[in-house]
Amino acid sequence: MTEANLKSHISNLTSKHVIIVAGGSGTRMQSTVPKQFLLVNGLPVVMHTMQAFHNADANIDLVLVLHTDFHAYWKQLCDEHSFTLPHLLVAGGETRFHSVKNGLEHIKCTDDALIAVHDAVRPLTGSAIIQESYYHAEKHGNAITAVKSRDSIRRVIDGKSVSLLRDEIYLVQTPQTFKAGLLRKAYEQDFSVKFTDDASVVEEMSIDIHLTEGDHENIKITFPEDIAIAELLLNKKSH
Repeated sequence: MTEANLKSHISNLTSKHVIIVAGGSGTRMQSTVPKQFLLVNGLPVVMHTMQAFHNADANIDLVLVLHTDFHAYWKQLCDEHSFTLPHLLVAGGETRFHSVKNGLEHIKCTDDALIAVHDAVRPLTGSAIIQESYYHAEKHGNAITAVKSRDSIRRVIDGKSVSLLRDEIYLVQTPQTFKAGLLRKAYEQDFSVKFTDDASVVEEMSIDIHLTEGDHENIKITFPEDIAIAELLLNKKSH
């Protein structure tokens, strides 16, 4: 399917949502400001992220999950930057799992609706990746964005390192998109420390996980140098 046809198909889907999870504290950024609020090209990271989904399809309903301590600050940032994209602000939970669960509870839709979950600090996600994720989830029930590893991989077990086949290793990104009924059922499970993302929560129900192609430029802003990289990539996209 061409990019134009894909965009047209996605725009015809009646119920699309995204839960943008913004729970980072900024510890690894050596910053007192949580990383989702740090400025990239003059705009907070999370605003770039929300804009990316709006650019992919203006009919995607945006749900921002944020710790209640930062709700007032978020509203202040929206005023300062004249940020007017419609969105629902939801209280975050103790863990990412609980934050996503809180977001799900605020989405009223049928089981066939599509819900993506996305890291607030991935502001560079391209429209084609987002559209493909919804398209694939509509067909297969779920779609997990991932890229093949570029590096050699070793696994350490009991102090001994073992080489793994690089071609079999995928690095998981977001968005991770699901039929709403499937995702809701998955999040009825009790929390487990092995739930590192939404795919792992759904997989616990013995559901096959389907991968879609991501992009190595779809970076997750974690460390100070990532801000400079994000600015370079955003500037490249705008030219």
